[in-house]
Amino acid sequence: QVQLVESGGGLVQAGDSLRLSCAVSGRTFSTNAMAWFRQAPGRQREFVAVISWGGGAKYYADSVKGRFTVSRDNAKNTVDLQMNSLKPEDTAVYYCAAGPGGDSAQRYAFWGQGTQVTVSS
Repeated sequence: QVQLVESGGGLVQAGDSLRLSCAVSGRTFSTNAMAWFRQAPGRQREFVAVISWGGGAKYYADSVKGRFTVSRDNAKNTVDLQMNSLKPEDTAVYYCAAGPGGDSAQRYAFWGQGTQVTVSS
């Protein structure tokens, strides 16, 4: 079993930065890919970024490429999402997830409770 807890969300202005963190418990952390998804009101959950179990492979949604960076520390069982140059359209609840990888939410069995990110214009 894997448990995930996100933190770091908040209210910021456009152009600001935020760093989200996801603390993971469970012995399988280092063997799972870790992903970030987000869901805005009235919209489907969408893929943001994923990092492989070893951290050597990263993949981003086009909408965040060049602005967001995903990283993980397997010694600390954490995965972070550094978000720079935030835009109002980045406003959403952000979720971390553990699973085999890819950009489809259906591939991930374990999810955190989410953290709210609000970007004002």
